[in-house]
Amino acid sequence: MGMNEIENEIHDRLLNLQTMIKEVSGDIVLVGDIMLDRYIHGYANNLNSRAPVPVLKETKRDDDVGAAAHVARGLENIGLDASLFGVVGDDEAGVSIIEALEKEGVECDGIAVIDGRTTTVKTRLIAGREYLITNQQLLLRWDIEDDRAIDEEALDEIMDQAVKRITNSDVLVISDYGQGVVTDESAARLVNAAKSAKVPVVCDPKLTGLHRTKGADWVIFQTRGLDLMAKRMACNTASEAAAILVKENQWGNLMVLQGENGVIVYTTDGEIIHATCTVEQARGVIGIIDAAGVAVCAGVKLGLSPLDIAHLANAACECIMSKDNNFTLTREDLADRLGEVAWSLQISQR
Repeated sequence: MGMNEIENEIHDRLLNLQTMIKEVSGDIVLVGDIMLDRYIHGYANNLNSRAPVPVLKETKRDDDVGAAAHVARGLENIGLDASLFGVVGDDEAGVSIIEALEKEGVECDGIAVIDGRTTTVKTRLIAGREYLITNQQLLLRWDIEDDRAIDEEALDEIMDQAVKRITNSDVLVISDYGQGVVTDESAARLVNAAKSAKVPVVCDPKLTGLHRTKGADWVIFQTRGLDLMAKRMACNTASEAAAILVKENQWGNLMVLQGENGVIVYTTDGEIIHATCTVEQARGVIGIIDAAGVAVCAGVKLGLSPLDIAHLANAACECIMSKDNNFTLTREDLADRLGEVAWSLQISQR
């Protein structure tokens, strides 16, 4: 019993993607909000005696670059040179982010260090029972952030630099976390510059900032985001909402990440593409939207079809979901995952 025609086509597609991803290279302009992610791990064996909340016994903590900085790291790890444009504060967290990125080869000349500004820090408490090997979960997240608008002169200077770099880049990525770097004016400048230079645009938007993504070639949602938009738009289905959003915002493609249900792409031509997830048990989803964004950039740079990009992004998400505490995509992990899925498909039909 061998593979049928469809399975054989998917098998060959995955192997072809594996070969291509090992050779990908290019220059990416990445503009967006920069933050520090802090993870505090431990055991939660008991409840507090004065309130119905778990008591966390800390075992370790890790700091990692987050938001657009995390995307930049992923791009570098997959073989794409990232030039990151954004802001941090003149504090310990800001210094830590820049030092970590420079050590990994990310160009940080476009990051403005603003006096008196507080760098955004998101802290997650993750724990499980001490006698259990798995089943850790997020207990709490608390954020430290600066709600003040970014100085206009500093923001204009950042955008001037980014626009100049777009002309010689392969992809523009806009990563909007609502922290002030991506404004209506800055987004319009970036997208217009990219369109003039015929540079593809990939956006990871806030739902409240969809108007800033008009004309983007790829927009990435998580499934709960599309479901929420469907409710707001009084649509009967998520697919109906997706079709309207693609048309109204003149998107080339809308990619929706569904975790254990895989990846769906809604194209401007009305096609719906589904790449099925092969992870038996997802261990975590922190970082999948960044991993998908990196994979989309790689696929766009390689000139892949939406179908190929869907499979590539699905494999990237699987890299994150299949391992504990694996928040960053690498070229090796992605290539290995594509090979593993192709091999599993072949073995299952023997």
